[in-house]
Amino acid sequence: MFDAQCDLAALVYDDNDDPDAVLRDFAGELKAHGARVVGMVQTGQCADSSLSAVLVHSGETLLLAQPPAPGATGCKLDLSRLQDAGVRVADALAEGADLVIVNRFGKRERDGKGLGFVIERALDADIPVVIAVSRQSFADWIKFAGGMSVKLACDRHALDARWHNVSLRTAARIAPDHITVCEAFK
Repeated sequence: MFDAQCDLAALVYDDNDDPDAVLRDFAGELKAHGARVVGMVQTGQCADSSLSAVLVHSGETLLLAQPPAPGATGCKLDLSRLQDAGVRVADALAEGADLVIVNRFGKRERDGKGLGFVIERALDADIPVVIAVSRQSFADWIKFAGGMSVKLACDRHALDARWHNVSLRTAARIAPDHITVCEAFK
């Protein structure tokens, strides 16, 4: 069951969707409007061993594929490079963020590796997270998230609407327009 007030959102994509372009455009627009967006978005392809990710907070591109073996076709994810990228995102997250973007949920995260720790740190700090999840991996995602996730279509309208709701809740939590009874008696 999905929780509409959850700060964890899955951008669910099919084979014909481009979640990376959707997330890159979304992050760019939020940053242009002053939001502190931290995270990474996948670039490149495994087919030509250019699999990489752009750190949305710095613009830096990090290679995620292992160096190709002679005669090999395709690529293999380098877990140490993925972990290093995750540490860099976590370090930026520690400096404050309005939103965290995680490029993909995959078998590494499903198995307790990969970027799961970044998601956990963001949620522990009450920072909303958006992650791209393939439709084929969605059942594994729900198990990973304990059902506490909002499911979004892979389009800007869905992301924009979600951001609008999350940012309104965050603004109300940070700067209430009145003092609660509990706050008055602190």
